[in-house]
Amino acid sequence: MKKFNFRKVLDGLTASSPGSGSGSGSNSSGGSGAMHPGGTAGVLREEIQETLTSEYFHICKTVRHGFPYQPTALAFDPVQKTLAIGTRTGAIRILGRPGVDCYCQHESGAAVLQLQFLINEGALVSASSDDTLHLWNLRQKRPAILHSLKFNRERITYCHLPFQSKWLYVGTERGNTHIVNIESFILSGYVIMWNKAIELSTKTHPGPVVHLSDSPRDEGKLLIGYENGTVVFWDLKSKRAELRVYYDEAIHSIDWHHEGKQFMCSHSDGSLTLWNLKSPSRPFQTTIPHGKSPREGRKSESCKPILKVEYKTCRNSEPFIIFSGGLSYDKACRRPSLTIMHGKAITVLEMDHPIVEFLTLCETPYPNEFQEPYAVVVLLEKDLIVVDLTQSNFPIFENPYPMDIHESPVTCTAYFADCPPDLILVLYSIGVKHKKQGYSNKEWPITGGAWNLGTQTYPEIIITGHADGSIKFWDASAITLQMLYKLKTAKVFEKQKVGEGKQTCEIVEEDPYAIQMIYWCPESRIFCVSGVSAYVIIYKFSRHEITTEIVSLEVRLQYDVEDIITPEPETSPPFPDLSSQLPSRSLSGSTNTVASEGVTKDSIPCLNVKTRPVRMPPGYQAELVIQLVWVDGEPPQQITSLAVSSAYGIVAFGNCNGLAVVDFIQKTVLLSMGTIDLYRSSDLYQRQPRSPRKNKQFIADNFCMRGLSNFYPDLTKRIRTSYQSLTELNDSPVPLELERCKSPTSDHVNGHYTSPTSQSCSSGKRLSSADVSKVNRWGPGRPPFRKAQSAACMEISLPVTTEESRENSYNRSRSSSISSIDKDSKEAITALYFMESFARKNDSTISPCLFVGTSLGMVLIISLNLPSADEQRFTEPVMVLPSGTFLSLKGAVLTFSCMDRTGALMQPPYEVWKDPNNIDENEKSLRRKLVMNCPSPSQDIGDHQYTIICSEKQAKVFSLPSQTCLYVHNITETSFILQADVVVLCNSACLACFCANGHIMIMSLPSLRPMLDVNYLPLTDMRIARTFCFTNEGQALYLVSPTEIQRLTYSQEMCDNLQDMLGDLFTPIETPEAQNRGFLKGLFGGSGQTFDREELFGEASAGKASRSLAQHIPGPGGIEGMKGAAGGVMGELTRARIALDERGQRLGELEEKTAGMMTSAEAFSKHAHELMLKYKDKKWYQF
Repeated sequence: MKKFNFRKVLDGLTASSPGSGSGSGSNSSGGSGAMHPGGTAGVLREEIQETLTSEYFHICKTVRHGFPYQPTALAFDPVQKTLAIGTRTGAIRILGRPGVDCYCQHESGAAVLQLQFLINEGALVSASSDDTLHLWNLRQKRPAILHSLKFNRERITYCHLPFQSKWLYVGTERGNTHIVNIESFILSGYVIMWNKAIELSTKTHPGPVVHLSDSPRDEGKLLIGYENGTVVFWDLKSKRAELRVYYDEAIHSIDWHHEGKQFMCSHSDGSLTLWNLKSPSRPFQTTIPHGKSPREGRKSESCKPILKVEYKTCRNSEPFIIFSGGLSYDKACRRPSLTIMHGKAITVLEMDHPIVEFLTLCETPYPNEFQEPYAVVVLLEKDLIVVDLTQSNFPIFENPYPMDIHESPVTCTAYFADCPPDLILVLYSIGVKHKKQGYSNKEWPITGGAWNLGTQTYPEIIITGHADGSIKFWDASAITLQMLYKLKTAKVFEKQKVGEGKQTCEIVEEDPYAIQMIYWCPESRIFCVSGVSAYVIIYKFSRHEITTEIVSLEVRLQYDVEDIITPEPETSPPFPDLSSQLPSRSLSGSTNTVASEGVTKDSIPCLNVKTRPVRMPPGYQAELVIQLVWVDGEPPQQITSLAVSSAYGIVAFGNCNGLAVVDFIQKTVLLSMGTIDLYRSSDLYQRQPRSPRKNKQFIADNFCMRGLSNFYPDLTKRIRTSYQSLTELNDSPVPLELERCKSPTSDHVNGHYTSPTSQSCSSGKRLSSADVSKVNRWGPGRPPFRKAQSAACMEISLPVTTEESRENSYNRSRSSSISSIDKDSKEAITALYFMESFARKNDSTISPCLFVGTSLGMVLIISLNLPSADEQRFTEPVMVLPSGTFLSLKGAVLTFSCMDRTGALMQPPYEVWKDPNNIDENEKSLRRKLVMNCPSPSQDIGDHQYTIICSEKQAKVFSLPSQTCLYVHNITETSFILQADVVVLCNSACLACFCANGHIMIMSLPSLRPMLDVNYLPLTDMRIARTFCFTNEGQALYLVSPTEIQRLTYSQEMCDNLQDMLGDLFTPIETPEAQNRGFLKGLFGGSGQTFDREELFGEASAGKASRSLAQHIPGPGGIEGMKGAAGGVMGELTRARIALDERGQRLGELEEKTAGMMTSAEAFSKHAHELMLKYKDKKWYQF
């Protein structure tokens, strides 16, 4: 990752440059433009001392949450009790107790085939699909590869590492078995060739090695399983096969009985065979667990392959036989299952997803002891479950990890750091009541590692929106993730029956409730969502359950492109009725029905809101549902921007058609007009009559906005009328050509308009000079169209002329002939922001305002006139009027923010939360408690507020109320910004941007000086663009895969403290002692000889392996390797100290026992001597 190398030079140049004039500079390597200080920048620098410097910023990944995407392998350390999961993308997730969650990645990206723990050694061996073995050091918080061994001529198929051994057996596709020294990661000269393992009379190749394991009874014997059904029991010392087993069906897995006299195989025909070493000619027992009972003289029915079997014994009960697969072929609809056979009982556990791998957790790590299984870890394609074997009904454990993020596909995210501390407890107390029941009452068995809270203590909450309409709130404090509360937004709508919902399917084929945008005010607890079916739901939080009807509004939002060729002014009234401009609404739910076939659909919402009273449990309860409706046969367009103000009681949302403003306190629509109308006069009653539209055909491929289906690959086929992709050009682009009209009353100030009067025409036909006069009926206020569409609709913006690229200049000369423009191109509302600000130039007092940003880079300020008295807010109307103030930027507007004259970030006003269903509070007063967060105006004359606006191309800082442009920073010319937010770090504000070329850029405020520019993440998936979000305290996140959330930080302080916040994967634990086998069992139960692998596999006896067979690759060195080595040394010292303490304790106990035995011996000797003296002189007949 490259950093912004010359940011300090820019800092020096900025500080020394004069405060007047606007300069231009060259672009940086990361795509950043030069900074243009405005006319009063020098005054601002004197007033505001910026404390942030480049040393405050650094980019690094922190932690990854969620289920490992596309898992392939599973391993467990029975002593450390840690779990490892490998994936198809080369990633490894290591899990321990809650809080211990580590992610590491193979640089090659090859799929992980198998994982093997060095039990209680703090190391892990991974075998990848590129035929490479890797040794990972887990004695450090960030695991690193110590050694790698690349096989050049053979493909790895299976690995086995015996307990407390440093020699790894590696089976290959050719049927050979190699041996690797784990300490040096060098191949031994000892090789078991396939042609020596099988009989000489065998004419066919046995196939790849599918199993390797040493005998529990004798470590000098190795069991080799081949794919074609051959099993070889190999004597390592004599280098010959002691016995061979043959079976007609292919072998998938093998497992030993702990005594080492029997082993069980699973086969491709769904059978299990049990073999005895004393009679290898035929299986001791053959069963097809899920096959039908065979008739006399007929062969048993074959079933699906049993992919894996485990044979675990118990001291006080029958052994467990656990296997996956093996179901009958005639049960095609059966789900993937795990079968548990315990004695005569057979239990089939059906899974929701295919089984990738499973492991049985046992009490002992020694293979020659009773295994005593207590749980089974089952790795599914999209889930991880653990089954409790100690209870007869086999319940599952409650998973403490956030493995269900992808329960329904994630469609949007929101991240809130340093939110009110009581919110987490409140949300958890509500959500815990709705948790699933029936879990095992025992604790989660994966308890490895150690974790503490660290120094970061501020609360963090992550919100995820999903395709099924659900919302999940997560506690993300201290780099952990825990589910708090789940909200189902689909409950406010009627369920669609089969054959109904045709009005919805024209917009969304599947997932009509998918969440598209989220807006949350943590202080007031107001929550608002917009869905893909063009609806907005406002929720209020309550601790009390209620049963009430859901209030709904229906809004007509239409983009009117007039047909200039066929005006009919005589058919329109000279003074149109205002009610025709306001949307129709229904307070008791949606009362419209679907239009019959062949009839134009109009005023019909996509979904039907429930009209009956609905029970709402404690938590978030629906306050108001707002739906956009069909207009003249055209479906409503998806919502592109959303904002809510709890202090004003207003919600605003927009799409490519226009803007709607709704009062959710009085449940009324305040404003609903097309984007083009927002540029006109502020008097809504003076609008001129309109001509009817000639072409009402809806074209679904020309939406100028970012959409759900383009950002989420899984939903691309589901949503037809989606937005244009960020990286796809229009199939049939129409050139936008328009010469702008000049007005003598225009007021041009530093690149923005205070009273624009330029006029533009939108028509699909070329106009003659005689028709130009008809354009004037639009009146003043038309927006200046540009040739280049928003970067949200294009991969690279279309080239513009020199005049258009010049800042602070527009050509408004009128031509007698006006060129045609694309009548389907629409100016979408892309950003909304409520704030106490100055609505008009040179206003003396602040007032409630709504900032509106469009896809063409225009910013409009709408004035909100609220009732002065708080009691009147519930009855008096709210006036919403465009102020006539316009600002302009390059590219679609993304975000707004405001600062006071001291440089402190101003938060929007909010209402303090009060339970709306608390009877006691309602009886006291209806008065609302508002927090305005607005500084009191000073007596001196000057600007009191600075507004930060960021678009896809540049950022600007304006001084209000003078509307002077103080700073301009052209962030990128060759790409465009996907996400931008004004965040707080170290009590100072800065602007954070994520660009489509992968750069993360941080700029100081208000001077817009570059602080950081790192090429962090190339945009390889639209999922990243859709879910990337910044928040305060240097935090950010994005959806790195369909199932995982990646968190990162851009704070240097966070990077420095990250090591202390991560969990320890390895803790010093003494390896349990092996059970005493007893004299007779040791004498007759095994060979009784110690097996020295070093003597057999070492270079002295086995020689060196061929250099061309495998290549040793040293692991990465540097500081991480040194830290890992230091951690390993400290671990060894700790273990040695523990061992010495335990040895001393045992010696003390032995000394006490010896003293006791000596005392007993002395007493016995004394008693025997006395007895001898008593009977010394007596004759035999005297007894």
